[in-house]
Amino acid sequence: MKNKGLYLLLLPGVLFLTLFMIIPIVLTIASTFFHEGSFTFAGYRQFLTDPYFIKILLTTLQVSLVTTIACILLGFPAAYYISKLGPRKKVILLALAIFPLLMSSVVRSFSWMIILGKKGLLNSSLISMGLIEKPLEILYTPTAMMIGLIHLFLPLIIITLVGVMENIDPDLIKAAESLGASRFTAFRKVIVPLSVPGLIVGSILVFVGSLTAYTTPALLGGKQRVISTFLYQNAITLNDWHRASVIATIMIVITLAVIFLMNKLATKLNPKG
Repeated sequence: MKNKGLYLLLLPGVLFLTLFMIIPIVLTIASTFFHEGSFTFAGYRQFLTDPYFIKILLTTLQVSLVTTIACILLGFPAAYYISKLGPRKKVILLALAIFPLLMSSVVRSFSWMIILGKKGLLNSSLISMGLIEKPLEILYTPTAMMIGLIHLFLPLIIITLVGVMENIDPDLIKAAESLGASRFTAFRKVIVPLSVPGLIVGSILVFVGSLTAYTTPALLGGKQRVISTFLYQNAITLNDWHRASVIATIMIVITLAVIFLMNKLATKLNPKG
């Protein structure tokens, strides 16, 4: 009876997700196999053999992968430092880390446009210091998109890793050092493996978020297309909802594949869970 009551508590959430997420996704995927009343794979065949779409796909994967790696490299030491602080300092630094999430991605993107533009803060500073003679072409490139996405998703990986690292017993580090391991060796052999769950979850959040982000790539990428902006172009500008559904389905498949591979990697790196 007690379990039955718990299941009833899940019912509203399950119904909501089924009606507003699962059913629309299933209908969207199903619609890609029918065009003008006949069953066909032409939509997928067209995209997967189109050099323009393949270029967009590779650019999207490159941007997402580099963003994820950069967030890990920047977020891991920051999260480790925060996890070792006292409660008051930890709360302050976590609040500072979370603060960018409270700001609209549109505002953040426009801020980066001001910084990275030809006459922006970065180029003006470098020219005034004599480090460059002409402005750097950063805005409206994949590099600009990566910078904006790193700013957008870095807090997620920091928060995820702090939650894992603060539960690692400090005595494990002391035990490793007492057995002759240096601080760096203890960090590499103890902290890093025990942080794998947080790394996997954070990496999935960053990669999938970068893969599906629209506002930041649209503003900082300009005419540089990624899958999300290509989807918007087909759905809103060209009003071709069948092509847009095919692109959306490909994004869903890539997302599920990434989650599957990351879970496999987590099992391999941390077989004991």
